[in-house]
Parts: sequence; C-alpha cells; structure tokens
Amino acid sequence: MYQLLRSCLLSDARCHRDAGSKKPYQDLFDRLDTNNDGKVDVAELRAGLKAMGMFRQGAAQKIVSSGDHNKDGSLDFNEFTRYLKEHEKKLRLTFKSLDRNNDGRIDASEIQHSLAELGMDVSREDALKILQSMDNDGTMMVDWYEWREHFLLYPGHNLEEIIRYWKHSTVLDIGDSLAIPDEFTEEEKSSGGLWKQLFAGAVAGAVSRTGTAPLDRMKVLMQVHSSKTNKIGVVGGFRQMITEGGLTSLWRGNGINVLKIAPETSIKFMAYEQYKKLLTSDGKKIETHKRFMAGSLAGATAQTAIYPMEVLKTRLTLRKTGQFSGVFDCAKKILRHEGVLAFYKGYIPNLLGIIPYAGIDLAVYESLKNTWLSYYAKDSANPGVLVLLGCGTISSTCGQLASYPLALVRTRMQAQASLDATDQPSMSSLMKKIVAKDGFFGLYRGILPNFMKVIPAVSISYVVYEYMKTGLGMSK
Repeated sequence: MYQLLRSCLLSDARCHRDAGSKKPYQDLFDRLDTNNDGKVDVAELRAGLKAMGMFRQGAAQKIVSSGDHNKDGSLDFNEFTRYLKEHEKKLRLTFKSLDRNNDGRIDASEIQHSLAELGMDVSREDALKILQSMDNDGTMMVDWYEWREHFLLYPGHNLEEIIRYWKHSTVLDIGDSLAIPDEFTEEEKSSGGLWKQLFAGAVAGAVSRTGTAPLDRMKVLMQVHSSKTNKIGVVGGFRQMITEGGLTSLWRGNGINVLKIAPETSIKFMAYEQYKKLLTSDGKKIETHKRFMAGSLAGATAQTAIYPMEVLKTRLTLRKTGQFSGVFDCAKKILRHEGVLAFYKGYIPNLLGIIPYAGIDLAVYESLKNTWLSYYAKDSANPGVLVLLGCGTISSTCGQLASYPLALVRTRMQAQASLDATDQPSMSSLMKKIVAKDGFFGLYRGILPNFMKVIPAVSISYVVYEYMKTGLGMSK
C-alpha cells in the first residue's frame, strides 16, 4: 500500500533548498546540458533524469514541450529557468491546498484528508510513511522547501495529474459507449487538449468499429434470429451473410454506428461535467460512487439524445439486400409505417443496461488498478500499455456479461417491427419468452462474436489513438 501511495504522490527529485535562486538553476542546467551547446533537448533531459534517479515515463517530453516557447525542440537557459519558476508557482498552489490549517507545513492528517477526497482511503501509518520519505529534517512534517524538492522536475503539479495515468475509456472502444467518461484536468480543458483527446478517441473508435463490424453484425443477427430451432454459428452466419449480399454486406449498419460516436461522446462528456457540479461542491474532486452516479446519468442523457440512431443501426444491420437505399430512406420508411415511437423501441432495457455495465466496468477497473499498484508499482504509477489494456479489457468484458441480457432484449425490441408487426411484446414478456423457449443461456445469444471482437477492437483503438495523439501534437 505504501508503494502505491508513494508512486502516486512522490517524485525522487532532489534539488538544493535555495532552488528559487538563479545559481542552482544554472548548476542543474549545466548538469543536464551534456553536449555544452547551451540547450537541453528531450534526450539530454531524459538521460539526466535517469542519471539522477528521477525518471518518469513521458516527463522529459512534457517538460520540454511546456517550456519550449520558440518551438525549437529544446530549452535554453532562459526557457529552462522560466519553466521551473512557473512550475514552482503551480506547486505552491497545490501545497497551499494541502496545508489546510495554513501553518506552512503538511502533516499526516492533511495528507489523509486530501487523498480521501480523491477516493483513496489511507491509514495514518501510510500517511506517516509518505511524510517520512519527504521529510529531510526529522520533524514528520513537510514544509514548502521539502515539497518543492520532490516535485520540481516532475511535470505534474497537482494530485489529480500525478494519478491520472489510469484513464482508459477514451482509448478503449468496443462498440458499446456505456463506460464512465474520463476525468480531465483544468489545464486540458482550458488548453484545448480535452477536445483533441475526444477527437482522437472518436477517430480511434470509428476505425475500431469499422474493423470489427462483421463480428458486430454477426452478433446482432444471432441476437435476433438464432434460437434452439434455428441455430446460427459464426462460420455459417458469415457464409449466410456473404451469400445473401456479398462481401460488403458484412459492413451493413457500420456507417450509422460510426456517425453516432461524435454526438454521443460530446453529449456524454458535457452532461457528465454538469452532473459532477450538481453532485460535488466544487465540480472537480469527485468520489468513486459519485463518479458512477454522474457517469450513469450522463450515459442516460446521451443515449436518450442519440437513441434513434441506435434503432437505425439495428435496422440497417438486419436489412436484406435492396430493402433500404440508405440511412435517410430507412428513417423515412420507419416513420411512415411505424410512427415516431418506433425510434425509441427498446429504450427502457437500453437505459437499464447502463447501470450494470458502467457500475461493474468502473468497479472492476478500480479494483484491478489498485491491486496492480499495491503489489507491482515500485518507481512509477504508470502501469504501462499492457497492464492498461488488460485492465480495460477485463473490466469492459465483465460489464458486458452483466448487461448482455438487457442488450439482447433491446436489440430484439428494436428489430420487432421489421420481423412481425403482430408480435411485439414488452420487455419483461419478451425476456420470459426467450427463457421459456431457449433457456437462460438464450439471453446470451451472440455473445461469442461479441467476445471475439473485444481484443481486436481494443488493440485497434489503442494503436489508432496513439497515432492520432502524435498527429495532433499530444504525444508525451
């Protein structure tokens, strides 16, 4: 537990106590400028941080990017000094926010209280260990100089930034936008970084969904048409789709599935921010259970706004060759023959599915994250790509397992009018009918292709997201 907290809160940086003066800045700059050209680039800074035992993944790039005002890819002495002074100002604000009794020192109870606001409950013993590792004078209290020495060459300047490595829902897209939205810093919101990340995530999701669209269509076909008397296997299903409509038929419904990413992501994020303000005093620091509530409400808001597109996606996925000429033709025919309410068929089970999916996804992810940090984090809170993707994949899969029966019922209800206008039961009666006809596992028809698409969907999302970050100048 101590290693977890130390990784989240502390940097091993060590500078002179009088680091505010110019000479220590000059001494530090000279030590980093190994080729003596009067500039420190990313490679030199990274090597210097490693040599001083202060290496953090991405720290060198972020420091240079933040301080490089003339955009030449390196820091001269003036830029280096200006960056450190500006960074110190931000560190000072964070120190003051932790120093709740304004006595110029941070004690164990203040650390406990601040971490509790971030959803991390720590014992007094662990808080004392944190203090001990920063405490240079043996007082078991940390003053401003000791605080600054730990964080001067760490690019994060507040607690939220120091533990924000664990974002995952922006990167991971498995076709079901029911996950809790990411947390973004005030700096990201004001600098435009937020929208760059959302845009990169949307593009990654579009490519991912396109790449796994055949498996998604197979899932929908099995959800609607497969039964004990009409079994549809994965291989037979693909053969049937290609025979009926050719190879391109495997991507039916993918266009609308991609189009709904942007509005759904934007609405969900904006709604999430508003619900956070309603549930918290300052709208910034939010506990896990309140984050779940805000995320679920935001998901419900977004789903309500874009749900007609969900219905169109299902109808277009199930359509026979020549049935609709496109999205608008499909919408027009549904409106003419079934009325406006047809665009909200299956809305109730879809809404109910948000709660188990988002709740279990968040709970499993937090548990896996904390377990990894508790047992394996040593020098960094950054878990690395494989751990990040593994935690996200497992948590999303668990969320799907819990919400899948509701997703199946939703898809059946969305497709009902196109199948048999005389037989359109309610959610509960449809669920009873499926169980009576196909047994309990009938509620999980189509889950095999759904699981088959998780790993490729996550992998494609991550790779495209990283390329987008590079293209948009977001790489660390």
